Amino acid sequence: KRSLAIDEKALGPEHPAVATSLNNLALIYDAQGRYGEAEPLHKRALAIREKALGPEHPDVATSLNNLAGLYRDQGRYAEVEPLHKRALAIWEKALGLEHPDVATSLNNLAELYRAQGKYAESEPLYQRALAIREKALRPEHPDVATSFNNLALIYDAQGRYGEAEPLYKRSLAIWEKALGPVHPDVATSLNNLAELYRIQGKYAEAEPLNKRSLVIDEKALGPEHPAVATSLNNLALIYDAQGRYGEAEPLYKRALAIWEKALGPEHPDVATSLENYADLLRKTGRVSEAKEMEARAKAIRAKYAKENPAE
Repeated sequence: KRSLAIDEKALGPEHPAVATSLNNLALIYDAQGRYGEAEPLHKRALAIREKALGPEHPDVATSLNNLAGLYRDQGRYAEVEPLHKRALAIWEKALGLEHPDVATSLNNLAELYRAQGKYAESEPLYQRALAIREKALRPEHPDVATSFNNLALIYDAQGRYGEAEPLYKRSLAIWEKALGPVHPDVATSLNNLAELYRIQGKYAEAEPLNKRSLVIDEKALGPEHPAVATSLNNLALIYDAQGRYGEAEPLYKRALAIWEKALGPEHPDVATSLENYADLLRKTGRVSEAKEMEARAKAIRAKYAKENPAE
């Protein structure tokens, strides 16, 4: 904030340096889940860069990419795709087809398609991003780990567990070596590998990974970050599947509260949390409470489907 105020006073409100300060502050808010505060900063940074640098400058692509990431995190997928596609076109034209920033843009567009269940569209983009990164960067670069992780997510979602597991393990090894054992990306990798084991009923292997992920996220990101909610929810699922309902319920409750606060009451992740908690309530004989949660989740799903129609 101090840097932004200095730049605005010294350089004027429409200088590219002001856009950089706005972008950096917005990214801090993004990381804290403060999306309502981040969005106007991203938009203002984009407008300044378009005016000062022209619509095809790489810094414009950066702003487009960051705004798209904000919308993706909020589940606003219909607004995300055109931003990512425009960013990709700018980077390909300005930097060439094999630049690492092009790989990042491909990865981000692939992430959108994965979140929408469009795996056939997502996989070739992830593969192209991986090929660029392996060629342009060292084999143990964190971005290479990101590509392995994301490809694993695609395979995981399609039940291709044998293909997913070695990619998850490779990404985890790279991240631990490159970033240290308590980095949020390490937590993400641990969580993903834990989920792979949970889905296969390998609870004894999943639980310690999930617990480690939760500890890292709480320390690195704060107790109310959406990533913490994901770890809580996934640990609850492990307990739930084993009939350990008393241990699962407070985790579901906390995950739901975090997602509602950080993402808003109508985000798809809130619907997922409600559905998981409702399932536990049914198992423990609290049918009326379960029905209320199921009805709310159904309404969220219906609204999301209306706002994000399948193509």
